[in-house]
Amino acid sequence: MRDAKLRILVVTQYFWPENMRINDLVRDLREKGHEVTVLTGVPNYPEGAVYQDYLRDPSAYASYHGADVVRVPMRARGKRSLTLMLNYATFFLSAASIGAFKLRGRQFDALFVYAVSPIMAAIPAVVIGRLKRAPVFVWVLDLWPETLRAVGVLKHPRLLALVGRMVSWIYNRTDYLLLQSHGFIDNVKGYCTRPIAAERLVYFPSWAEDEFSAPVASSTLVTPDPEVFTVVFAGNLGEAQDFPAVLDAAQALRGKAAVRWIIVGDGRMSEWLGAQVSQRGLDNVHLLGRHPLEAMPALFAAADALLVSLKTNDVFEKTIPGKVQAYLASGRPLLGMINGEAARVIRESGAGLACDSSDAPGLAGIVARLAEASAPQRAEMGAAGRRYYLEHYSKPRLMERLESLFRSATLRNGGK
Repeated sequence: MRDAKLRILVVTQYFWPENMRINDLVRDLREKGHEVTVLTGVPNYPEGAVYQDYLRDPSAYASYHGADVVRVPMRARGKRSLTLMLNYATFFLSAASIGAFKLRGRQFDALFVYAVSPIMAAIPAVVIGRLKRAPVFVWVLDLWPETLRAVGVLKHPRLLALVGRMVSWIYNRTDYLLLQSHGFIDNVKGYCTRPIAAERLVYFPSWAEDEFSAPVASSTLVTPDPEVFTVVFAGNLGEAQDFPAVLDAAQALRGKAAVRWIIVGDGRMSEWLGAQVSQRGLDNVHLLGRHPLEAMPALFAAADALLVSLKTNDVFEKTIPGKVQAYLASGRPLLGMINGEAARVIRESGAGLACDSSDAPGLAGIVARLAEASAPQRAEMGAAGRRYYLEHYSKPRLMERLESLFRSATLRNGGK
């Protein structure tokens, strides 16, 4: 049974050509010889509009490294809270109905849910898992409804309570809950109204994409300048990343230190960022827009430090943003304007410096401090981060762990 091929259904609202860690997982499972099917929606993240390449030829996106990609219709996320909620709702309704119909006649040994927001993406897996009599694994990467409250998408107590009951319904009907952070455990247990066996709660952190461990070429996005300290932020440009505080720090250092801030990505705050950089005259802040994942390792290698930031609240303090693993794997020093688990990792690893969330003066201070450090000191920080990554977030080890969980569940399920 150890080497037998598994039939795995991956349920995810986000998938290739969107840059998501689930792409790596699907590819690796296929390379290990497993039969993988992906149930997903149409690509529209993070811009909010369906990708033009997909609209021109949907058939070109029906297979990924040999995995069959089954797509269902849904509303694009747009730029407003209302369209975002419609995006969430239409995916899980469409996947639970149209998706289940498209998958009729297929059998699976395990269902795996990539549960970044929205958690409702797990509902189709619960439905299909019952129809197929297969165990369901939910990789919990965001805490709901707390995340909705934290980012201001949903504020009404009754609506938050309603979402909480939905989360409880999902957790109580899921066979395994894989938690990306130790900080998630108590929160998840709080929504499990039925007794939950210890083996059902599994610590399963994220890893960095393979590109961050491969040889790196020169970046075409940033020209190296030994006279300027380069801080790079890469990822989603949303409200949670607290760009007002980031820009305040950049403004505080402008004219006082030779620091440039490179911001790469796209999202709901993109237009606001562009307007603010222009209004404030921040010629030390450069907005490069969205670029493919393949360009990130070279960009990171050209940076003197990599920035991660999150607003402060009880939810974000329990979360480790996925970019932290990519930053650590790249072997560059980290700067964190962040609290909780992510700050602990930065300090514990020796990979860089951290200040409190939303502390713009604190961020300016640690940027200046790192800029004044010697090149050997910064190199040792980067090396320490890389060692910590290999010890705690090695993808080969995590993939072996996941395969083992799938096989154990299959045996408990009667070895179908």
